[in-house]
Formats: sequence, C-alpha cells, structure tokens
Amino acid sequence: MPEKPIVICTRGSALALAQSNLIAAMCRAAFPRLPFELKIIKTTGDKLQKASMAKTDPSLPKGLFTKELEVALIKGQADLAVHSLKDLPTELPAGLILAATPKREDVRDVLIYRAAAFLKQQKERSPGQGALRGFQPHLKLKDFPKGATIATSSTRRRMSLLAARPDLKIVEIRGNVSTRMQKVAEQGELDATVLALAGLTRLKFQINADGTLAGEAVPDGLLATVLDLEVMLPCVGQGAIGIEIRADDERIGKIVERLNHVNTFHAVTAERAFLRGMGGGCQSPVGAHAEITGTKILLKAVSFRDETVKRGEGKRPIAEAALLGEQIAAELK
Repeated sequence: MPEKPIVICTRGSALALAQSNLIAAMCRAAFPRLPFELKIIKTTGDKLQKASMAKTDPSLPKGLFTKELEVALIKGQADLAVHSLKDLPTELPAGLILAATPKREDVRDVLIYRAAAFLKQQKERSPGQGALRGFQPHLKLKDFPKGATIATSSTRRRMSLLAARPDLKIVEIRGNVSTRMQKVAEQGELDATVLALAGLTRLKFQINADGTLAGEAVPDGLLATVLDLEVMLPCVGQGAIGIEIRADDERIGKIVERLNHVNTFHAVTAERAFLRGMGGGCQSPVGAHAEITGTKILLKAVSFRDETVKRGEGKRPIAEAALLGEQIAAELK
C-alpha cells in the first residue's frame, strides 16, 4: 500500500504557487522517498481582492490570507502550510507554530515605471495611451518629477514615499503582480507602482543591467529601480517564506527543520516580536529589518502610526532576538 502523501497547503495566487512549489521541491530533495502533494485553498483575502488594504480596517478579519490554511492544518486536512511570512499574523491559533523559514530573498522594494525610450518608439497607441509619460532608466525616487503619481495599497509604502517626497500623489492599486504592472504600462494617470523584489524574483522576473524589467507576462516598456533601505524599510517578514505546522506533529517538525535557515529565522523572530509589540497585523503602518552581524542581531524599524514618523534601531545577542523586537516596539509606541 503506497504511503499517504504529506500535504502542503497554499493559496492559489501565482506567487503562492511559486513559493509552495519551491518548498515542495526542497522537501522532495531532502526526503526523496517521501510523497508530497500540493493542496490549493482559497482564502478570505483572495475573495476580497476589491477591498481596500491601504488602511487597517477593523471590520476585516485577521489572517486574511492564512485563516483557511490554518483550519486545514487543525482539521488534519494538510500537514504544513506555506505562507508569505509578511501575511502570517504574529499570534497563531492554539496548536499551530511557525516551524521554519528557508533562506530569505532580498527584502527591498522596487519602483516600476514606464520607459521613455520605449514610448518614443511606439507609433500607434491604444485609446487612452496618449497621456502616457515615460522616464529614464535607473530613476531614483528623488528624480521623479514634482507631483508624480505612484500607486500602492500599502500604508507603509505610502508613508515611506511621502516621508521622502511629500509632493508625490499616492493612489491605491489592487490586483496581483502582473495586474499591477499592466496598469502602470497602460494607465496614463499612474506614473509608477511599488512591488517587493522578492516576489518579482520568485516569479522569475529580473531587472536587467539597463534597468529594463524582463520575464514572462511583463508588459513591454517597463523599467525598475530597487529602493534603498534608507528610503523604504520592508514590512515585517518581507522576502521570507513561513512554514506553519501543528505544534505536536514531531514527524513533520523534523521534515521542515531541514528546510530552516537559522539566520533568517532569528531575523524574522525579531521583526515579528516588534510587530507584536506594536499591536499590529500585516497591514500595520510599520516597517522593520533585522540582520545578523557576527554574534549579534541588528534591528531597524519605523512606525507611521498616527501619521507621524518614528524610527529606532538596536542590537542584542542573537539569542535575544525576540527581546530586541519588543525593546524597539516599546521605544516607538
């Protein structure tokens, strides 16, 4: 009788599937004799794609993109859940734990905008494209024209952009990565949007040396510039994949332990402790980035709560990652 497959549950978005396939491949490489299968589950967040995420809405349930996956774990319908860690609440349901985080991707954000050279070459444009304006490659945030319109549904990104450039016009945008890129390519009222570099990387998009953005389904004529961390700190857990399991499942715990990257786990532990201390969820207007330097962990954080900007940083021994996060939260509250 064949062995029962180990079920990896995930959302159905392109990014979620890319991440889950990566985890499945890692599992199969580490345990070639064990069967693994993916189970796709639609979450509340997937059903609320038209809802505004730009402000923390108390009417929206916590765990928009995780609750249904966690129910599957609790009911034994899945053995591990794969999350974009930035979506995973800091308070997990009883009986579930964050068991592992593979090595993190680049945590930075990216500006996506139209290329002036490409637009100049287009002799015929679709209706409504006459107002499109393009820009030069490698454009930094400071180089955008006064009053430029940048689209984002993240309060953290909006406030970071305005902190650096108060003159910018920030508008909301919804949809997956490809949809947002398409909107920038086609809608003249938008000059740019901001996306996570980690998501672009996992979707096999790449930023070429000439600043162009390439990859399957990337609209023609888009450029990309990576934003420095001094301009925009990432959201908590950005670039990291979280693997959630049942706390009492020792067998699965030993499997996912092989996938864990220790430094990434310590870093996100500090960041998540900071977010928990700030009393926020994945849509909170805060940013944080922790990194390991020798035997120490350094955490930099920013809070835009109450429309004010507060920044803090600190360093402690790696074993005190959670305490570091709590410390910086207490300073910024």
